[in-house]
Amino acid sequence: MSKNKLMLKTIGSAAALIVGLAASPLLHAHHSFAAYDMTKTQILTGVVTRVNPDANHLQIFFAPMNTDRKNVERDKDGKPVIWAVEMAGSAAAAQDGISVSTFQPGTVFSVGVHPQRSGDPSGFREGPLFKCPVGANGKATPPKPGEHCDAVEGRTAFGQGTLPTPTK
Repeated sequence: MSKNKLMLKTIGSAAALIVGLAASPLLHAHHSFAAYDMTKTQILTGVVTRVNPDANHLQIFFAPMNTDRKNVERDKDGKPVIWAVEMAGSAAAAQDGISVSTFQPGTVFSVGVHPQRSGDPSGFREGPLFKCPVGANGKATPPKPGEHCDAVEGRTAFGQGTLPTPTK
């Protein structure tokens, strides 16, 4: 190997190492909880719009229901507000029975989340999820006003325990 080729190979290897080291904190930060305010907990009840079964972090996208439980919350333009709840990877979530097939669009469920510090409508899951039952008409039975799916007879729990206590 010529001296020039060896020098180019060495420079290329060093550059790749530097790029890899520089990217390492960014990749590690992705798995951090820093984006979420772990001192705050919200309980949300909503209607599933879609599930992203990503291997690293399964996400359920949903429209939170209003306190009357008759409709979903809407923004100033009348469009449904969409939240995302982020969880462990699909394999870990599947151990609790959480999957694309168990949380199809239209499913009504309740979850505790640690909201994003930025105020964006998403949060990291805390505790179990509770799915409201489906009635004879094929539609989900929402909870009574101000309540969550854990209070509905025939509910299904995904995970152990109870919904966490909300904080302000």
